Amino acid sequence: MFLVIGRTFKEGLTNFWRNGWLSVAAVSILLLSLFIMSVLFVITITASNSLKNIQSRINISVYFKSDVPVERIMSAKQNLESYQEVKSVEYISKESALENFKKNNSNEPIILESLKEIGGNPLLASLIVKANGPNQYQSIAEYVKNAPFKDDIGRVNYEKNKDIINNISILINRMKKIGIMLAVIFGIVSILIIFNTVRITIYTHKKEIEVMRLVGASNAFIRLPFIFEGTIYGIVASFISVGLLWAIIKSVSHYISSVALSQGLMSVFVDNFWLLLGVQILAGVLLGIISGWIAMRKYLKV
Repeated sequence: MFLVIGRTFKEGLTNFWRNGWLSVAAVSILLLSLFIMSVLFVITITASNSLKNIQSRINISVYFKSDVPVERIMSAKQNLESYQEVKSVEYISKESALENFKKNNSNEPIILESLKEIGGNPLLASLIVKANGPNQYQSIAEYVKNAPFKDDIGRVNYEKNKDIINNISILINRMKKIGIMLAVIFGIVSILIIFNTVRITIYTHKKEIEVMRLVGASNAFIRLPFIFEGTIYGIVASFISVGLLWAIIKSVSHYISSVALSQGLMSVFVDNFWLLLGVQILAGVLLGIISGWIAMRKYLKV
């Protein structure tokens, strides 16, 4: 068995080198497909991380009336924490709200002067509510409207963030769908290209295949060289694709370092390198095997 595999692999490697420009063309098209898939992967991961970073800043702020005691606010906090779609609830006292307001407006002397003229602390205590997912804020907002402590609430800022939250949810879902769709399209294109390349290779060896069939060679012995040939296309294209992606990311990461991303492109590439390489090799090998398998079926009937 191992002898057969060794001989057929060697034959597949020989076919790979013997095909010359046909092999270059097949590897180039497969390389393009895998490269686009990997670019989509990096962009999707980077965008997803950035969107998650934005999502982590989104919340529902529940402001309580100025005469509501702290004990009732903390009771409301416990009530919200028990709600299954709530990830966390943070209490912001009047004093903390005032201190944060002053820090955020430290470069606005007019606003600070107006605050002094008002006297006292005009800000309200609040609870900052974060959900487990962006699509759960609507449910939490409805719960707050009908909660046992609803009479203590002064206002809720959910409506202001509602559009942002919904847009983030829609964008994440669309990115996933587009990524899957493009991966399928380029996968089909790769199969067609490699299919034609392997078919041409088989055509050039048609008489050899006929002779092998006449002398009793098994289907596996005839099929394996072309399967290995398609596999070699996939492996070579995968390594070149990863190397090309690394070179491009390294060259452009400096120019987009100022963009507000939660994680740089190079960091995403390094953190997901082995996953990216493994997926590329697996995808390339599968595309090569499928293409070779389809292309040779016709000639095994000789």
